[in-house]
Amino acid sequence: MAQRPRRLLLRLAALCIALLPLVIAGCTLREYPQSSLNPQSDYASAIQSLLEKLVFWVVVIFVIVEGLLVYTVIRFRARPGAPDPKPVHGNTALEIGWTIAPALILAFVAVPTVLTIWKTQGAPPPGALQVRVVGHQWWWEFQYPELGITTGSEMHVPLHRAIAVNIESADVIHSFWFPAIGGKRDAVPGHVNHMWFTPDSVGTFPGQCAELCGVSHANMRMKLFVEPPDAFEAWAAQQKKPPAEPDTSTLAGHGRALFAQSACIGCHTIDGISAGIIGPNLTHIGSRTSIAGSMFPNDAPHLAKWIAQPDKEKPGTLMLNLGLPPDQVDALVAYLQSLK
Repeated sequence: MAQRPRRLLLRLAALCIALLPLVIAGCTLREYPQSSLNPQSDYASAIQSLLEKLVFWVVVIFVIVEGLLVYTVIRFRARPGAPDPKPVHGNTALEIGWTIAPALILAFVAVPTVLTIWKTQGAPPPGALQVRVVGHQWWWEFQYPELGITTGSEMHVPLHRAIAVNIESADVIHSFWFPAIGGKRDAVPGHVNHMWFTPDSVGTFPGQCAELCGVSHANMRMKLFVEPPDAFEAWAAQQKKPPAEPDTSTLAGHGRALFAQSACIGCHTIDGISAGIIGPNLTHIGSRTSIAGSMFPNDAPHLAKWIAQPDKEKPGTLMLNLGLPPDQVDALVAYLQSLK
């Protein structure tokens, strides 16, 4: 019987060793771009702070409970020749204790949680940049009503300025989520959800639809560009300019004529040429880093494949395969890349 405590301790040690990789993995998650453990805004930092507080109290409770359990197992283990334990039919102090303890635990959890909710769910501060976000199958549209700018799948915001995001959907339920910025918000048809955040780090942060919304849900991606105020103003000024007018004798000029005469104008907007609203606004598509809902880099080879066979490049896409010959695809690629 003397070997039982030793075996128990060995098993507990083995369990701790087995859990160690999970702890290490949790720490290294900060290095991944889609991790919410690397906050880059006040909103995300508030959520991270709450998480750390709750984890602290959970660890304290775990250590106390498991410590008492191990002590009880060892202290009151069966011994040869020992009499049967004395039955206990109630302990007022113990019963009061295990009633008060959970109440205190809930208070430790509830108070910081409620304070965080008040901090993150209130109205945005005055002067916040307004951004209307519309979820589509399967891409994101970003409109800046104050600036008269519309982009697709790439959102630009200035550093250290509050961003008020108004989220809705054009078709089914989506979920707007930049993990590094914090907070998920459903995009619901016929309803507008709100959130706001203030980015505190310059960089490019990937985002993702977090609500199953169809066959290409996993391909409904987006990017957030947090830029210094002067860089953001320069980007906004460029986006406000009319689209480039290529020479009609060039390949890009031929592509412009093709675009204006094809079915493209029924779905896409290019200022001065078309006003379709089914697909992304292409007025300045040449300035974007990605296409097809941020699935592919915005370069000539990927753009050509996307135009030629969108149904093969992205499952379930609503973009039509027009069966264009290679020379027309090349002309359209040249034109779209010229729209900086």
